[in-house]
Amino acid sequence: MNLNELNRYFNSFLHKEDYDSDVSLNGIQISNSAPNEKPITKVAFAVDACEATALKAAEAGAQVLFVHHGLFWGHCETITGTHYKRVAAFIKNDLALIAYHIPLDANEFVGNNFGIAKRIGLEKVRPFGKWRGMTLGAIGELSQEVKIDELAQKLFPNGEKPSKILPFGKEMIKKVAVISGGAGEDFTQAVKIGADAYITGEVSHEDYHGIEESGINVIAGGHYNTETVGVQLVQKRLEEDKGLQTVFIDIPTGL
Repeated sequence: MNLNELNRYFNSFLHKEDYDSDVSLNGIQISNSAPNEKPITKVAFAVDACEATALKAAEAGAQVLFVHHGLFWGHCETITGTHYKRVAAFIKNDLALIAYHIPLDANEFVGNNFGIAKRIGLEKVRPFGKWRGMTLGAIGELSQEVKIDELAQKLFPNGEKPSKILPFGKEMIKKVAVISGGAGEDFTQAVKIGADAYITGEVSHEDYHGIEESGINVIAGGHYNTETVGVQLVQKRLEEDKGLQTVFIDIPTGL
């Protein structure tokens, strides 16, 4: 399998063409020296493309790094300063970069939000939440009501700690909405649809009073921690479908 074939494989289920309003340049962002010829035998996965993840991927023997947050976001940028260091880490190591942003948030099989919904045990899961006309979140119901601390434990069964828990809603929670990453302001969409709790990555100071006044529970799990979900699901699918070696590059930001 070469780079172009690998990217066609990813897009066969991530469907970047369905997300025209995504400012990220989904797909191959940095090629390697022979995208139609060089064999791909190992793929690294990470949340963020940066100098550190590129160097660790190359050190691990990967020829491609697949990420959720790429280096290019639909506008011109000079390749200087830290941006040069990031791009150079890929080119010097002949390491390709593939990024899928909103397609990876929204996917119903390997996406961040449906992945979180499955992790916490939601049933009757369906798409939820609009951003720039694109639906990217998930909503569903728990089989049994839980308190907010129990919900946080379901979110992070390995013991990670949410960035913030705002227990401003019902004591017992059944209906839960999810949008990973920096979607704190979208608690309003969760309120409108009647959710008892809303899970996202981060909330801002400006969100706090609105959340309290709306009477909804919110768990901010951390931007990074809520977006390891999708890349690891894609990693697992690639291993199962194609038998390639993979490695997950874990560089938590704590944010």
